[in-house]
Amino acid sequence: MHAKGTFVVKISPTDVSALGQEAGIGRMTIDKTFSGDIEGTSKGEMLTGGADSTGAMAYVALERVTGKLNGRSGSFLLMHNASMLKSDPASGMLQVTVVPQSGTDELSGLSGKLTITIEGGKHSFDLEYELPSAVGAR
Repeated sequence: MHAKGTFVVKISPTDVSALGQEAGIGRMTIDKTFSGDIEGTSKGEMLTGGADSTGAMAYVALERVTGKLNGRSGSFLLMHNASMLKSDPASGMLQVTVVPQSGTDELSGLSGKLTITIEGGKHSFDLEYELPSAVGAR
């Protein structure tokens, strides 16, 4: 199954631990509002890092999405993993997956992967997912 739509995201820098500061790691908060086949919000955190000498950049993040997925209520965790070279944007790799067994309520058993597209400064998503048919059956 697929769920498609758009989202608005606010990413803000936040305090980094002393150890994170020593390692040159950044920390951000994530605050999203989804529209479309997902109606809801998400809250999360992102860790960022890079190497100035090569232009390598990376981030990992976790966010909890709460709302409705194609009419079914609950929440689930998304896990992000991304990297790229500043000098070569085409080198970018982004994986966003539903954390196994993280779905609650009518979204119990949810699995899948999310694709993010950014065009003209606007964010859209396509969640390819599976949900056990017995969950939330009508």
